[in-house]
Amino acid sequence: MTITTKPIRCIAIIGTGVIGASWAAQYLAKGLEVVATDIAPDAETALRKFVKSAWPALERLGLSPGASLSNLKFTAGLAEAVVGVDLVQENGPERLDFKQRLYKQLDELLPPDVIIASSSSGIKMSDIQSGAALHPERCVIGHPFNPPHLIPLVEVVGGSKTSEQTVQRAIAFYKSIGKKAVRLNKEMAGHVANRLQGALAREVYYLIAEDVLSAADVDDALSWGPGLRWGIMGNMMLNHLGGGPGGIEHFLHQFAGPMSASWKTLGSPVLTPEVQKKLIDGVHAEVGSRSIAELEAERDEILLGLLELRTKRAGTSADSSDGPVSILKASPDLFGASPC
Repeated sequence: MTITTKPIRCIAIIGTGVIGASWAAQYLAKGLEVVATDIAPDAETALRKFVKSAWPALERLGLSPGASLSNLKFTAGLAEAVVGVDLVQENGPERLDFKQRLYKQLDELLPPDVIIASSSSGIKMSDIQSGAALHPERCVIGHPFNPPHLIPLVEVVGGSKTSEQTVQRAIAFYKSIGKKAVRLNKEMAGHVANRLQGALAREVYYLIAEDVLSAADVDDALSWGPGLRWGIMGNMMLNHLGGGPGGIEHFLHQFAGPMSASWKTLGSPVLTPEVQKKLIDGVHAEVGSRSIAELEAERDEILLGLLELRTKRAGTSADSSDGPVSILKASPDLFGASPC
């Protein structure tokens, strides 16, 4: 790959489902041009509806100069969608064969300095990029968390043929539009954040299956207990605080033994039809008459409040150059607002 510092001003969104539409809203809010493509019936209508509904939240977080709904274009043709773009955010189905065929097409259509980033939640880039025989070095995982226009996290990891330059460019780009980009030094099935969720979900399902507590109570135990702390600091920082004045050293000295012993008691539930029914019934009992839309609105409103609080706090910190403050302060000079 030719060394380049080419600005990233225009994004192609491939696949405009839940993740792709949310990505489109995020990029538009940062003053970028977006060309979206999807062959699903009524995809353009659904995309524009989503972006319009997400816009008030993005305005609340703070739009970058040049941000406009009018910067969104749509075409059903893949070749047309990628003309003149600087980065592709791929959000296709989680099927390796599909992605390999798609990356072959993209690899043949795009100049070699255009990054192809996949939102894949679990497939390894080494497997995906095997379809891109010409320039596999420009392919990288850029996995967001749902909804991407609100959740800052992006997991960045290259495949065996991904260049270091591509990884660094992707990380720099995501950070500059306010994302909290974390680099994975090696590929893992499911990346990292989903693996962490999976470990927790396994124990949640086990506790419900064993009638230890209800779905509503286990959700309360999480969201009103450790979940409140996790919205502020991660596991390792909280362990450091848990050690008191002695920090992480004292924490491990005090708790390494008991923790290791407790791991042996964790469950491995089998999701039989009976267990699944118990989980489903428990969730519906917790939901009551609330609709999916109402629950999403509740989630997003509280999430916005937390983002605003973290941004305000980061703004008073001595070291806020790479913290949540960037959610509101992406640099417009890096991208400009020129059309694709």
